[in-house]
This record gives sequence, structure tokens and C-alpha cells, in this order.
Amino acid sequence: MLIRHFFSPEGTSESSPKSPLSYRRLSYVLAIAALLSFPRSLPAQNGAQVLAGAGDIASCDTDKAQATAKLLDKIPGSIFTAGDNVYPNGTHQEFIECYGLSWGRHRGRTRPALGNHDYETKQAAPYFKYFGANAGPAGRGHYSYDLGAWHILSLNSNTNAPTWGTQQEEWLRKDLAANPSACKLAYWHHPFVSSGKNHGNSPHMRNLFAILYRHGADVAVSGHDHIYERFGPQDADGKADGRGVRQFIAGTGGAALYEIGVVKPNSQVRNSATHGVIKFTLHATSYDWEFIPIAGQSFRDRGSASCHGTKATK
Repeated sequence: MLIRHFFSPEGTSESSPKSPLSYRRLSYVLAIAALLSFPRSLPAQNGAQVLAGAGDIASCDTDKAQATAKLLDKIPGSIFTAGDNVYPNGTHQEFIECYGLSWGRHRGRTRPALGNHDYETKQAAPYFKYFGANAGPAGRGHYSYDLGAWHILSLNSNTNAPTWGTQQEEWLRKDLAANPSACKLAYWHHPFVSSGKNHGNSPHMRNLFAILYRHGADVAVSGHDHIYERFGPQDADGKADGRGVRQFIAGTGGAALYEIGVVKPNSQVRNSATHGVIKFTLHATSYDWEFIPIAGQSFRDRGSASCHGTKATK
């Protein structure tokens, strides 16, 4: 496996008052205008594909989501979210007024995932309404799609979801068996392993992580801990494995950042002071990653690796 790493260390947000009725009307108008100004469909799939995003994104009480959205303005391709799309409760109004005025202008090319804050409103109904078909079947919260040679999976890591457990696990096995791509990437909200001080590991994700590992998945991306972290490839027991899944945590989309706690095994890079997005350039048999900071911040992490291929691990 060819792997190249490049790493450089890190060298005022404004609060918004509660919106009066006139401001809310203006917010709706601006959100619609922003949405119409950007592509409403995913880009044509020719050559290398770009997939960029983060988790833990928008709130009307901070301007950081606007700063990360400006990064997306300059990145072509598709966008993912790793959950907790809008704070605090994932309501329809919050999606329109908070998410809509930042990342919302890229809604047409966004393939989202659900976070626990999205479920603060009953069964995340506003999330499914806002993203529509781009969020997969309504109410389910897991789906897959292809980008060039890559098979991409958006999973639901919320245990209160109606499809949590056996139903999603069986779907994942069948989906991976039916799509034996040489290169596979999955994203969801709760990280299987994390050095974040606030949340840390999510043991309930082990079964899904194990299925991905057995089917040769290359990359997993999560949020929940508001940090950036990159792990070396590992198996479902958290042991280093050259044919394992390389996990990234990118809970850096705009919400207030957290601290690093106890550093977990196989953690290679960590940062808790930078908002930004992670960009993947997906080639036919390899991928590049790059963490891109918002304006005024300097931390970056980038590298390249080859895909495992189609052979499943026993």
C-alpha cells in the first residue's frame, strides 16, 4: 500500500439575537436566493471525484458555519455532512434560518447523515423534509450511492432511530455484497474510536464498523466530538491493520470546538483549535485527503493512500 502523509501544525464569532418576524422573512428570502445561486444537482461523474464536508455544523449563535461554507464555495464536487447539521434541536426553522444561510446554499449537491441533535425533533422529520431525496428513503437514515469508481455509504449511528440495529446491519451487508467496488467510503455521526474529551469512543458502532472492515472499506468519517482526528487503518478491535478502515473525525463544521482527552491507540493526527472541512479526491484505485482550515487558521493535514480492493476480510 502506498501512503504519503503531509502534516503542518496549527499556528470572533458573533452571536445573533433572536429573530423578529421581519428578520425571519428576510432569512427565508436569503436562503432561497442562496440555494438558487448554486448547482441544484450533483456534478457529472468523470475522472477523479471530490467529496468534501464535516459534521457538527450550523447554529444561529455563531458565524463559524458561514466560514466553513465559504470553503465549500471554492470546492467542486459533492458534499457530505457527518451529522448534527443544525443546533440546537434540528427544527424546520433552524434548518431554514441557520443551516440554510450557510451550508444550505450547497443543498443540491449535499448527501447528509444524521446526528443526535437532528433527532431532538421527533424522528428527525425536518431533516428529511429539508434534504429530501438526497437523504435517502424518508425516515430511514441510511443509504448508499456511487461517485465514479467509489461506493459511498451514509449510515445512521443514532440508537433511537427506528432502523437501528439488525435492520441496518443486514442492509449494510447486502449493499456491500451487491456493490463490490474496489474503493469504499462510509460516514456517520458517532465515531467508533475518538480521543475527544467530551464523548470519546462509541462502542455501539462496533458491529457496523466490523461489517465495513470485513468488506474492505477504506475510509470512515464521523463527527460528534468537535475535533479533527485521523487514525491509521484498524480493525473492529481497534488494532492496527494495513487492510483496516482509516477513520477520520471532522466535527469541525461550525459548532464550538471540544478538547482532546486520552489519546487512543492508532491516532496519528489531532487538532482541537481549528474549524474547517475535509476534502477527499477519489481516484479509481486510491484517494487523497486534505483538511482545509477556515480563513485565519493554519492547521492542515493531507495525504494519500491506495484502496484495499474488492476482497473481503474473513
